[in-house]
Amino acid sequence: MVSELRSVLRIAQERRGQPSAVILDGRTLQSTCESGPRAGYDGYNRKRGSKVHMALDTLGNLLAVHITPANEQGRAQVAELARQVQEVSGQTVKVAFADQDHTGEDATQAARDEGIERQAIKLPEAKKGFVLLPRRWVVEPALAA
Repeated sequence: MVSELRSVLRIAQERRGQPSAVILDGRTLQSTCESGPRAGYDGYNRKRGSKVHMALDTLGNLLAVHITPANEQGRAQVAELARQVQEVSGQTVKVAFADQDHTGEDATQAARDEGIERQAIKLPEAKKGFVLLPRRWVVEPALAA
């Protein structure tokens, strides 16, 4: 039912029913007392908790989600996200846009193994204040929820 709804939404916006590109991103969620041993420590964000790794199409529709302890690296989750994306899309995805957390040779190869070319979206060299990165804006509402 979710797949059908996503296709209808895409067609209503004059797109193909299944996506050809996705955006990979992640967010660390603060742990609670109930989290227990499954929580990890994310040194970059200075939080103990879980990390939610997501793949969304370019319209912001959720395709795949994978939850790990916060100390797990995003690049190690690319294989699982790519597998889930190709499963729900019927092997239509060809490109994945990813932030610097989802980069590296292992991540690139994991995406290629699923038939996806991974492209890194990097921060500008001299970042001052807020910088809008291309392709990333559609992910932010999903991460804010």
